[in-house]
Amino acid sequence: MLRYTLKRLLSLVISLAVASVVIFSVIEIAPGDPASFMLGINAQPETLAALRRELGLDGSKLARYVAWVTGMLRGDFGTSYTYRTPVADMVAQRMWVSLPLALYALTLSTLIAFPAGVYAAARRGRAGDVGVMTATQLGVAIPNFWFAMMLVLLFAINLRWFSAGGFAGWEDGLLPGLKSLTLPAIALALPQAAILARVMRSSLLDVLGEDFMRTARAKGLSARQALWRHGLRNALIPVLTIIGLQFSFLLAGGIIIEQVFYLPGLGRLIFQSISARDLIVVESVTMLLVFAVIFVNFAVDLAYAAVDPRLRSRA
Repeated sequence: MLRYTLKRLLSLVISLAVASVVIFSVIEIAPGDPASFMLGINAQPETLAALRRELGLDGSKLARYVAWVTGMLRGDFGTSYTYRTPVADMVAQRMWVSLPLALYALTLSTLIAFPAGVYAAARRGRAGDVGVMTATQLGVAIPNFWFAMMLVLLFAINLRWFSAGGFAGWEDGLLPGLKSLTLPAIALALPQAAILARVMRSSLLDVLGEDFMRTARAKGLSARQALWRHGLRNALIPVLTIIGLQFSFLLAGGIIIEQVFYLPGLGRLIFQSISARDLIVVESVTMLLVFAVIFVNFAVDLAYAAVDPRLRSRA
């Protein structure tokens, strides 16, 4: 297990290094100069040069890349060009929205998908299976931003059970904060639950056809007992993969939902920073999200090894 963990850790470090180069290069070659954007088209060359020097934009790209990476390794993500505040503080404030939202949506997705997938697999070919598969097909097909607007129309405007947007904050307690995130979490969770339920059903059906499941039935276990005692554990590997990918997507890919609900999260911060050409914020937040994605995949790989010891022997 130690050897397997070290190999995956080395892969994580290499992936982060490559990602940092790609992120910095892509953002740096994007058109537009932050200093020119801030001062306007009529800015004097001397003023422009002074601002570029103040923002650290006058150095070579290699020097700026090295300074950016070494700063992140120390926990210093730089200072925002637009807000003139440390990027780390901005990220910390918005992480208290994006992270709970991602966890909330993932919890809803898992609670919906697991029972639905197991139910469909246990009733393969029957009405229940067809109903679940039809529902999941609709869940995959419906865009989450459209579903989010329908949720606002029904529950915020017509029924007035929830607010149409904004975030109440955690200062007033847990329930007001969760209530603010409920509609966005449902909008994010529905498509992910549909995908996860289909994967859960497919994985369980594959396991149910294995020899060890027939052996369990031959020893006197009922179909339900064999499924819960032996089938579910062996069907978890592909499901863990999807859950890991979904958490990464929910954390990094909620920008549209955050815009729909006016949530002050990381996705909206990236959108606003791109509009303002605040490159240091875009680079640092994107790198942080990439790190979250890669780290989650690393954790999923370790979970694989815990569930299936055969993976450790291949390392």
